[in-house]
Amino acid sequence: MVVEDDYQLQGIASARGIPRQHRGDAEEALTLFTGNPGAHRALVADINLRGRLSGWDAARRLREIVPYLPVPYMTGAAGEQWPSQRVPGSILAKPFAPAQQVAAVSQLLIVRDTHHAGGPR
Repeated sequence: MVVEDDYQLQGIASARGIPRQHRGDAEEALTLFTGNPGAHRALVADINLRGRLSGWDAARRLREIVPYLPVPYMTGAAGEQWPSQRVPGSILAKPFAPAQQVAAVSQLLIVRDTHHAGGPR
């Protein structure tokens, strides 16, 4: 699922073959995700969203449901906040190439699958 409040960037963020649902705010994404948590393999979240919740907030809440949920974060300006947010993931600095997003999601899925298989932590 992609959570991005800029509709033009939603199209860019969904390029290159990873099936996605788009949501414009964290509240809507949380509602859809919690209604069917197994339907989504990853969350790609813009950090600065319209509404009450940020991408950081959405990721923390969703990880209460799915602890190893892969979450690459997109940002044009908030990447320096990552260490203080205590949420694992990767930062995609806007603008980024679609291949960078695919690589970030793929890497986080590998890490998640390693954890679920009882591999190294």
